[in-house]
Amino acid sequence: MGLFGPYVEVTTLNYDGSLNLDAMVAKTKEEMQKGTLVICEASFFYGNNYCAVDILRRTNDGWAIYEVKSSSDNERKRETYACDIAYQRWLLTSCGIKVTGAYLVCLNSNYVRQGAIDLQQLFAVVDMEELVQNDLVKVPQLVSKALRLLQDPHEPNVDLSQNCKKPYECAFLDYCKRLHNIPTDRPNVFDLYRIPFSKALQLYQSGSITFPELDATELSDKQQVQVMCTLNGTEHIDGNGIRSFLDTLSYPLYFLDFETMNDPIPQYDGTRPYQQIPFQYSLHIKESETAPYIHKEFLAPSDGSDPRHALAEQLCHDIPMDACILAYNKQFECGRIKDLADAFPNLAYHLMNIRDNMKDLLDPFQKGYYYVPAMGGSFSIKSVLPALFPNDPELDYHKLDQQVQNGNDAMSIFPKIKDMNPSDAQSAREALLRYCELDTWAMVKVLEKLKKIVFNG
Repeated sequence: MGLFGPYVEVTTLNYDGSLNLDAMVAKTKEEMQKGTLVICEASFFYGNNYCAVDILRRTNDGWAIYEVKSSSDNERKRETYACDIAYQRWLLTSCGIKVTGAYLVCLNSNYVRQGAIDLQQLFAVVDMEELVQNDLVKVPQLVSKALRLLQDPHEPNVDLSQNCKKPYECAFLDYCKRLHNIPTDRPNVFDLYRIPFSKALQLYQSGSITFPELDATELSDKQQVQVMCTLNGTEHIDGNGIRSFLDTLSYPLYFLDFETMNDPIPQYDGTRPYQQIPFQYSLHIKESETAPYIHKEFLAPSDGSDPRHALAEQLCHDIPMDACILAYNKQFECGRIKDLADAFPNLAYHLMNIRDNMKDLLDPFQKGYYYVPAMGGSFSIKSVLPALFPNDPELDYHKLDQQVQNGNDAMSIFPKIKDMNPSDAQSAREALLRYCELDTWAMVKVLEKLKKIVFNG
């Protein structure tokens, strides 16, 4: 809101927390008449239509519209956002307001923070005039269509199409699947492993909906395994494939998992918008085949300081050079380690050694060496773990403290701890530790399961 200097925000709430649109429209009119240069959430009614302009900026002979998005800029997103800005321009013009420009404000993904946030560098301002003009002529017809739809007492009878996913996934997609007799009590074509939505639509439209109706020749090898195992209630085991993976591991073996946060506005010097910032890790260690597991962990101080250097130092202390490290979907952990190596050259050699010696526990599942129907076509650890250990409360994430039961919980709660009272802060930190510990313990149990399958039958 401060991108163009001093501003007035007209957002007004009712007692129940909802927006008071009438008050916002009245305040907008008042500020425009007063000569205010920048109005945020400027609100307008025209007939049965309403819009709020993120930033309305006075120009020499009118007003410019700025639509603000928390994403970075690219051509596809511009086309998606153009229709939104075109609607705003149409509505303001219909109200008798001269609109002199239409712009998109988004994050500059190349911005690197150094010192105080530089708003002019943090945001990219894109002239949307040409794209908006292309969409502007469509707005009256689309508005009329929308109003007719709202006035119709009956639900629209619209079949599934690409519109269910583009430009965003529709919130009613699951509802419409049920409406069009796609079963929810057994697997269907939309549950196939990594099937593009367009391909699933083709099969659905041809009548191939449930697994018994699918033609194997139209499926990938992994999808065929998924369908066969589901229909027969059997497991698929490629013992040689699993052994080939196990042969890549050696002792001592380190099971590693990071927790990160990715703020749109970079919090620390040297970081970019949405950069993944690791603040925690869990490490289970097995020195030899017969040795007990050792657990180590790191959780950065909750004081708002940059957690990266302390985490990187401790990681180099806990994992020696040339060790065999195991992660689940190692691309994520490798990426975070590379970021740390780039940020801290004094630790780079050791960090890159850790990265270069990392193996991926996802591989035997993603390569099709092992599949059970309960995985449901997904090989994420949150799908694989309950499929392999369906009745083990020790491995049930829902048994954890409700504060932190998944990665999004962890990402959200850590930056808030600095503002908590000591008791709540301690509770939140403990919840984070137990969650991350379960992530690496889950990897331990999955690896043990793979060994048991090929060595004990």
